[in-house]
Amino acid sequence: MTEQRKAVALISGGLDSLLAAKVIQEQGIHVEGINFYTGFCVEGHTHAIRKKDQKKSKRNNALWVAEQLGIKLHIVDIVEEYKDIVFNPKHGYGANLNPCLDCKIFMVSKALEWIRKKDFDFIITGEVIGQRPMSQRKETMPVVSGESGAEDLLLRPLCGKNLPQTLPEREGWVERGGLYDFSGRSRKPQMALAAKFGFEDYAQPAGGCCFLTDAQYSVKLADLWRARGSKQYEMDDIMLLKVGRHLRPAPHYKVIIAREEGEGNFLQGYRKQFVSIKTISHAGPLALIDGEPTAADIELAARLVARYSQGRDADLVELEVMDREGTSYPLKVEPIKPHEIPQEWHI
Repeated sequence: MTEQRKAVALISGGLDSLLAAKVIQEQGIHVEGINFYTGFCVEGHTHAIRKKDQKKSKRNNALWVAEQLGIKLHIVDIVEEYKDIVFNPKHGYGANLNPCLDCKIFMVSKALEWIRKKDFDFIITGEVIGQRPMSQRKETMPVVSGESGAEDLLLRPLCGKNLPQTLPEREGWVERGGLYDFSGRSRKPQMALAAKFGFEDYAQPAGGCCFLTDAQYSVKLADLWRARGSKQYEMDDIMLLKVGRHLRPAPHYKVIIAREEGEGNFLQGYRKQFVSIKTISHAGPLALIDGEPTAADIELAARLVARYSQGRDADLVELEVMDREGTSYPLKVEPIKPHEIPQEWHI
């Protein structure tokens, strides 16, 4: 009997990784999935918080893909290891703070470690030549294979016909004729293949699944690094950068103001870590102060919170200020006027 070969597929939750794994499954290979958790994933976090996103799917798309394929999914936490990729990408950043090429190299190298430990035969990714401007160009494909150490154990089923033969093909585990020659940014070939396989519901392409590709998020992260004087972050930082209106009136502190009820509920969980402000006399948002504010800073922050409350046109708004120890006191302030908020405060 011929031994069944085993492959691990990098599963992001997108259409490409779904199809790549399915193509290899169709050739009789045992496929399992691996999903690397960096903390910067878009899906789920803000969708579960913001009211405007309530109709969006709350599912974890990587788990959903694994369910559609009927495969086991291994979720691997690489939050701490990934920091060096974000801080010091050898190949630099993309348009924002996205270290896409270094990220792909790192994840393939982690997958290589995994298959060696688990006695699997090769690695699958959903990469397509020309689809991403930084990490998926013809000249970067061999960079990923080489610098990750995977070499010809890395198979890209969706564009494999455009690339040199891999070991699984040479060994006859995978038929090259069953691979595809997709290229470019059009998703029509993938959508047609999805229809062929009977997949009707899948995550729609939207510029990637990582917040580091988002311009607004990257500006907030760069601001955080400047304020702290070093490229560092913790999980709470990553989460808070995704939520609220961020204003920095001075280098040593910023104000995070909830934009809606869901964000206010989320920020409630951080009240013991930050000075917090909430309105009393009028309905309004909860806000956190990140940094070491003075009494004058807190008063200005309170005026900002009042500006975004229903008391924005009142002479005075009463608010409650609470410190990290839970001690609170009332504060009455005049709401700041829009023209008094310089554009450079907005992050």
